[in-house]
Amino acid sequence: MKTRHILASLLLAFAGAAACAAPNAPAVPGEAAVKAAKHAVTAYRDDVVDTLAKLVSYNTVADKDLPVERNPQHIGFKNFLKSEAARLGFDFADHGHVVVIGLGAPDAQERVGMIAHGDVQPVDPSKWKKSPFELDRSSEPGKLLARGAEDDKGPIATALYAMKSLKDLQLPLSKRIELYVYMAEESDWEPLVAFVKSHPLPQLNITLDAEYPAVTAEKGYGTLAVTFPPAAAAPQGEPYVARFGGGFFGSQIPEDAQALVANAGPALEAQLRQRAAKQAGMHYIFERKDGGLAISAKGVSAHSSKPEDGLNAISMLADVLAVRTWPDTPSGAMVNFLNEMVGTGYFGEKFGSIAYRDAFMGPMTFAPTVIRQQGESPELSINIRRPQGKTAQQLSNEINAALAQWQGAHASVQLADVKVQIGDPWIQRDAPQLPVLMKVFSYFTGVKEPKPVAVGGGTNSRLFPRAVSFGPAMPHTVYTGHSEHEFITLKQLFLNLEMYTAVLAELAQ
Repeated sequence: MKTRHILASLLLAFAGAAACAAPNAPAVPGEAAVKAAKHAVTAYRDDVVDTLAKLVSYNTVADKDLPVERNPQHIGFKNFLKSEAARLGFDFADHGHVVVIGLGAPDAQERVGMIAHGDVQPVDPSKWKKSPFELDRSSEPGKLLARGAEDDKGPIATALYAMKSLKDLQLPLSKRIELYVYMAEESDWEPLVAFVKSHPLPQLNITLDAEYPAVTAEKGYGTLAVTFPPAAAAPQGEPYVARFGGGFFGSQIPEDAQALVANAGPALEAQLRQRAAKQAGMHYIFERKDGGLAISAKGVSAHSSKPEDGLNAISMLADVLAVRTWPDTPSGAMVNFLNEMVGTGYFGEKFGSIAYRDAFMGPMTFAPTVIRQQGESPELSINIRRPQGKTAQQLSNEINAALAQWQGAHASVQLADVKVQIGDPWIQRDAPQLPVLMKVFSYFTGVKEPKPVAVGGGTNSRLFPRAVSFGPAMPHTVYTGHSEHEFITLKQLFLNLEMYTAVLAELAQ
């Protein structure tokens, strides 16, 4: 998922979603739906975990040199899904980037779709107790750790056994159920865009890639990338930032950052150590090496649509270095820029006039995520998640104005390359399945009067008719997808299995 949740309390601002919640809807799911859900979690507790273990064993990270159709890991993943479909009694169709697993007559007029993705985000194996492509069932009791456990291979496993449970009980279904698994959601949406244009889609859809109770709005994904040019020469004798780097990929809040300060004497080192000690939750290592003072920062990674769930090592290390204004080496200029324009917040409050919020979708977030070296010039990428309330042009103009103002105050730094990409927010105003989702969620969780929410990024709901997201993460919990500590709890996996089964029974009967 490129998304993470922004819990909203002012639901009246989103009249479209509120109108979908029928006031006379039954308070509880039907007897057949509840029976099917209990059957699923009783009969398939072990099977769903075993299937998840097999799914995560395939390293389905995108490889720029090996497209999906030729990648052995992606091919193996799809072949496993094909064998699972046959074993469980479903039909299967492979459309290249998309596979469709179906229950019911292929020529059915009415269909219910579930949408998930089989690819996963990059991962640093050194940060895991076991391989991230092995389901770790023992390191942390009650948790299943692996890349994709929550995003999205856990949902795929539960969807398969939800469908199987309906088949077991031979519920009379008036609609065909189809599970769509896309193989490039984390890297390239264009093949899916082409697919939905050329294939008939279900009339009603649920995306299994965000959170409960149901997601009816998503922020737009954007990026600001700024490159800092090489300096004429490093200053002689005085301290300067010789290197500054960090981050892994654009949709992850970075948990690692590194700096090298040349000509750093004992007094400066003491200042830096003292400032670092004031940051709760951060861990720093100071070493004398490479001809200077090397500083390594360790924070907490998180999905970049939910920066508050992490500790941003890039922002926090820059803040440690904010004991002075640094000479304008490429890295020194970047550190000055981070401290003056971004700080340790994540709402863009320091970046000119760009900060804003929407009553339902929440605030725009603005978080540094990765620094890439372009020869001697570092490129800083800042992840943007924007709600409704400003046009893309207005926000782009405000970003450029803030950059120009900073540039005017730093005449010796000529920003070499600035790229601004602003994605559009999305709102689902036609979701007749919401009453069913709300009553199922309320029944199985005990949450009274649940309401739709907004998330911080984009899911494939945007491309399917009448789609909203339903799980797999609970509200008020940290979403672990995209982090270096991704997991799903056994409790949540089984709860998802119950709720997916009940929802399908309600919608497809």
